[in-house]
Amino acid sequence: MIRKKSWGIVLSIIVILNIGIVALLITGSTVDADPEVVTLEAPAAFKAVEIPDSVLFAGEPVPLWRFDVREALDRELLVNSYFHSQTIRYIKLAPRYFSIIEPILQEKGVPNDFKYLAVAESGFNPRAVSPARAVGLWQFLQGTARDYRLEVNSEVDERYHVEKSTYAACDYLLDSYERYGSWATVAAAFNAGNAGVQRQVQRQKVASYYDLLFGEETSRYVFRIIALKLIMENPEKYNLFVAEEEKYPVVQTRVVEITGKVADFADFALEHGINYKLLKDFNPWLRDNFLTNSSGKKYTVKIPMIEYPEQS
Repeated sequence: MIRKKSWGIVLSIIVILNIGIVALLITGSTVDADPEVVTLEAPAAFKAVEIPDSVLFAGEPVPLWRFDVREALDRELLVNSYFHSQTIRYIKLAPRYFSIIEPILQEKGVPNDFKYLAVAESGFNPRAVSPARAVGLWQFLQGTARDYRLEVNSEVDERYHVEKSTYAACDYLLDSYERYGSWATVAAAFNAGNAGVQRQVQRQKVASYYDLLFGEETSRYVFRIIALKLIMENPEKYNLFVAEEEKYPVVQTRVVEITGKVADFADFALEHGINYKLLKDFNPWLRDNFLTNSSGKKYTVKIPMIEYPEQS
């Protein structure tokens, strides 16, 4: 049995040994190493982002010589380049959605930069629903969607249809451009509405987006689109590295036409070699598990072409 005095000596030795071990772990030194040499890992460095000397949005120069414009863009570059998880996911998803959006923009004569408006609106989420009940990749309100010939009801909501909503967005943008003659102001009108922008133009007696005072959301909106363009076009410049093979692939699909009713889309999916989940993933505009289609309208459904491994 160890006496109290002996216990004190043992405990002192244990404490000294532990201190020595911790010191070795921290410094990475050995017994023979110079005790004055300590190697420490450099902490992660967070730097201000570089703002280009000149930037074009939809072919129009952004007036970066103005301090307010420069600082507004700087804010959105900082927010989006340092929101790593979200922005990297956008870069990964870009091939899948830009492969659909870009040809439609080109066909309709809308500048290619407006593909980044879809990123700002919904983050590449065709199912996105805002607190104001704006829906889909382009975030259409119900009334505006119907104005631009999108079907919206309890069974079919084409605001969730990537191709059809992109065509509708193009028509809206072109109508706005006829009114304002400036693509930056057009982008602002997509967020605030044509009536909202026109009200501010009349009140403030200027027409350029960069001269107009808006609320917080619209004031940042166009700068966010421009920042996303700069980052996604040159991600390495903003310390975001995504290899081509890490980007999500474009999934090939085939189409099936529906001209009558569908009693159960779960059965329909299984009949076409997929499951209900995949059917809805590729056709989010189908809002229920059945389709009455009393008018006999023709709908085109996408079926992803997926090769399942053979069962042993």
